[in-house]
Amino acid sequence: MTDTTSNQPVAGTAADRARASELSAAGRFLKATELDTRMLGMVGALLVIWVGIHILSGGLFLTPRNLWNLSVQTSSVAIMATGMVLVIVMRNIDLSVGSVEGVIGMIMGVAQAEFLIRVIGFQLGNPWLWVIALAAGVVLGLLIGAFQGFIIAYMEVPAFIVTLGGLLVWRGMAWLITSGRTVAPLDATFQLMGGGPRGSIGATASWIVGIVACAAVAFALLNGRSQRKRFSFPLRPVWAETLLGVVACAAILGAVWIANSYPWPIGIVRQYAQQNGITIPEGGLFIAHGIAIPVLMAVTVGIIMTFITKRTRFGRYVFAIGGNPEAAELAGINTRWVTMKVFMIMGVLAAISAAISSARLNASTNALGTLDELLVIAAAVIGGTSLAGGAGTVMGAMLGALLMQSLQSGMVLLGIDSPLQSIVVGAVLVIAVWLDTVYRKRV
Repeated sequence: MTDTTSNQPVAGTAADRARASELSAAGRFLKATELDTRMLGMVGALLVIWVGIHILSGGLFLTPRNLWNLSVQTSSVAIMATGMVLVIVMRNIDLSVGSVEGVIGMIMGVAQAEFLIRVIGFQLGNPWLWVIALAAGVVLGLLIGAFQGFIIAYMEVPAFIVTLGGLLVWRGMAWLITSGRTVAPLDATFQLMGGGPRGSIGATASWIVGIVACAAVAFALLNGRSQRKRFSFPLRPVWAETLLGVVACAAILGAVWIANSYPWPIGIVRQYAQQNGITIPEGGLFIAHGIAIPVLMAVTVGIIMTFITKRTRFGRYVFAIGGNPEAAELAGINTRWVTMKVFMIMGVLAAISAAISSARLNASTNALGTLDELLVIAAAVIGGTSLAGGAGTVMGAMLGALLMQSLQSGMVLLGIDSPLQSIVVGAVLVIAVWLDTVYRKRV
């Protein structure tokens, strides 16, 4: 008995020590690499979803074809999600982004397919068609954002009410512009922003982009280390920075390899070529030449928005206002002007998303952007943006958009009905907010 009773505590103590050593090892790893645990959890959840859907779909999900299409489908929502981060961080909301996307898409479609040709006299294929149409859309998005932002910031009407009204007004405006008519086809160059057989940059250029991105990652790590030395900040271990660089470059080059591995069926390419007066060689498969243009646009927007939020005075003001609006105003920050600028940025991003969505469809329809506001808000919240304000990341929102689109794409592959898809998306959003609440209570 004595041996038995004495051995049990020893075994328990040994197990506790092993568990404590494991936890401390994990803690030391996270401390050394300075990785965000929430971001790691999101990446883990995304991988679980991908593997689960791939198994359930019989190996259809994790294929170059589906992943290439998934990246294109995610682009428009991801772009708007980067702006929604700023809106929610400031304790506001924008329910109108889907309708703004729809009305701007219709304006751009009418401009290039009808107005510039029939009224102004431009010829089909004129290189200025898509430039003017895109510029008009961006300016309109800026004006719509400024209008709504002015009402919210200076007239002190709650953002929920203003943008809810905008959801109805801009959707109605999109219908009135053409009396419900679909506008198509769009300019051939404009269509490149939607992806498709010609909407990518080529295999060689994709590898160049990947190598340049890896070089940028290495430069960022080295520059960050030199800045830490300069200001006597704690340095990460060399092995940790090396590991981060290797993993990041592996992910980048892996994405390029997948993008270069998706072949387009020759029939689709020939049909596209006939519609746009393009001659292609006979025989074989036409390879989808690398990274899609809308994906590059989304990545570029993500980099710019990350720079704005982390490296500019405006970005610091946004987070300061979201953390404590009264203190920010007492500190001398022009909170009204900052709020208005955030909604102006949101309008511009909605215009870019409208260009991508309409270009992908090769048409401007009244359904464009319908319910996208819910996907955008869900992406931002799932990505770690707090509805209480003051916290959120652009990268997290883009990962959230990818997660949401992965769920939708996976459910389509599994043949799940549309109503059940809505139930799943709604449940995921509620669970994400609940997890955010639990996390913040523990922190």
